[in-house]
Amino acid sequence: MKLLIKNGRVIDPSQQLDESLDVLISDGKIAKCGKSIPQNDAQVIDASKKIVVPGLIDIHVHLREPGQEHKETIATGTLAAARGGFATMACMPNTIPVIDDEATIRFVANKTAAGGKTNVLVIASLTKKAKGEEIADFGELREAGAVALSDDAFPVMNSEVMRRAMEYAGMFDLPVITHCEDTHMTAEGSMNEGFTATVLGLRGMPAQAEIIMAARNIYLSELTGCRLHIAHVSTAGTVSLVRQAKKRGIRVTAETAPHYFTMTEESVRGYNVNAKMNPPLRSASDVEEIKKGIADGTIDCIASDHAPHTNLEKQVEFVFASFGVIGLETTLGIVLTKLVNEKVITLNEAIAMLTVNPARVLGIDSGTLKTGADANVTVIDPDKKWKVDVNQFASKGRNCPFDGWELTGAAHATIVRGTVVHCL
Repeated sequence: MKLLIKNGRVIDPSQQLDESLDVLISDGKIAKCGKSIPQNDAQVIDASKKIVVPGLIDIHVHLREPGQEHKETIATGTLAAARGGFATMACMPNTIPVIDDEATIRFVANKTAAGGKTNVLVIASLTKKAKGEEIADFGELREAGAVALSDDAFPVMNSEVMRRAMEYAGMFDLPVITHCEDTHMTAEGSMNEGFTATVLGLRGMPAQAEIIMAARNIYLSELTGCRLHIAHVSTAGTVSLVRQAKKRGIRVTAETAPHYFTMTEESVRGYNVNAKMNPPLRSASDVEEIKKGIADGTIDCIASDHAPHTNLEKQVEFVFASFGVIGLETTLGIVLTKLVNEKVITLNEAIAMLTVNPARVLGIDSGTLKTGADANVTVIDPDKKWKVDVNQFASKGRNCPFDGWELTGAAHATIVRGTVVHCL
């Protein structure tokens, strides 16, 4: 089968490409990018006034399956991803059971093959059952297809265990993705520690809990040579640490999520449970520093940190509500509206943070429109104006902090290995 995307502005940061071109897809691969490619027997997508980019990659997603299918499934999560323009995503291991062995990785792969709309990569658990005590079998996990390692929401508090895990991961050149939090400092906390938490009578989670652990993990990366990726950066202090580490040549990368550069702790007022996530929303000064980190390249990727919950888990008293928000269907629109249109970064820089940069972090051959590459393509309508309505989402989750926001820019079409999985 052939597919021809015509008349679009093709942006591919992996090739420093930005010009008006056609893209020909044949047998699931990129066959050619060029001018005035003849249609012949190809199906045509008219991309006039639209932007054609490598299929977007979300490096941090919670798909909940296996074990929590009431929150999300691989089928619903990948459909949400396709609608949001993501052709590939990496799922976190905090499922039931934890993804810490070959069998569970195979389960995810089989479920994706049977009913998934997009590519799903597996981030396997760093320690067995994500308990932070015994290192998982990285060789087995790598052989089964894991692209990275993380205990994510359950940070490894024992520094010796973390050191040995990093040394072991380095043997397989697997990146270690870290949720940086000193859980002793954040125990029973619900939001950022500060004036707003005091006013609301809520126990706080200090920024230093993230900063201290980020510093520890950076120094362990320097010691071991392991590739370190810091997840969902939320504080100015962490941005500064990553910036300094990169200058010292440490193998560290970082991501943030849309809520951390668009919202502050003030969004919690009224006990808004859809503003409760971990790490929590921080101060206005943290938001500004994160935007600076995005602008100067300190932060490499933008991820949704899509974390669906049921209404029963969210629509309760704030202190009892689950941490986490969804974002697969809003991330692209937020990035275009709040970063590109407000001139924090250029369109090309934004596309890099959603394509080639996460591909490099994970060490995968993706995020490109080079000839012969898998035909993962996203067609973006940069002028599409739309209002976020959680009731229209493909995701099972409704816990979205952006519900009701007016956005500009959306995925017009998402193509995965040559198959159109979403088209407006």
